[in-house]
Amino acid sequence: MIEKSHLRATMLALTEAELAQAHNTYERFLNAARLDRFEPIESDEQAQAEIAADLAEAFDDREHEVQAKIAALEAMDFGPKSEVAPGAAVRIGDRFLVVGVSTGEFTCQGHDFVGISQAAPIYEAMEGKKAGETCEFRGRKLMIVEVY
Repeated sequence: MIEKSHLRATMLALTEAELAQAHNTYERFLNAARLDRFEPIESDEQAQAEIAADLAEAFDDREHEVQAKIAALEAMDFGPKSEVAPGAAVRIGDRFLVVGVSTGEFTCQGHDFVGISQAAPIYEAMEGKKAGETCEFRGRKLMIVEVY
C-alpha cells in the first residue's frame, strides 16, 4: 500500500530543493547584473550586465512558478481516491503517477513515481477513471491498475 502522506512529503522536499536551486540561480545572475557605478563601465560590461539582468528576471519567474507548485502541494487533498483526480497516485502497468504538480522521476517507498499536473495531456485522458478501466493516450490503450 502506498502511504500518501510520505509521498506528499517527498514531493514537497523535491519541490523545495527545486525552489532553492531556482533562487540560487536567480541570485547569481542578479549579482552579475550589478555594476559598480563609481568606476568607468565598458560597453561589453554593460551588455553582459543587461544579459545577466534578463536571465535573473527569467529565473525570478521560475522561482514564482515553483512557489506556486509548493502552495498547490500543501493545499492538495492527498486522501484516498477511488478515481483519477488531483492528489491521486495512479498505477498504470508498472509505472506510478501522482496527480498534482509536475516533477521529475523520483523514488518513494520502493516505487518510481513521476508527478504530473492537471494540465498534462495524460491526465486529461485518465481523469475520472477508476481501477480496472482503460483510457486512450497517444493512440495506445492504458489500463488503470490501481488508484490510491
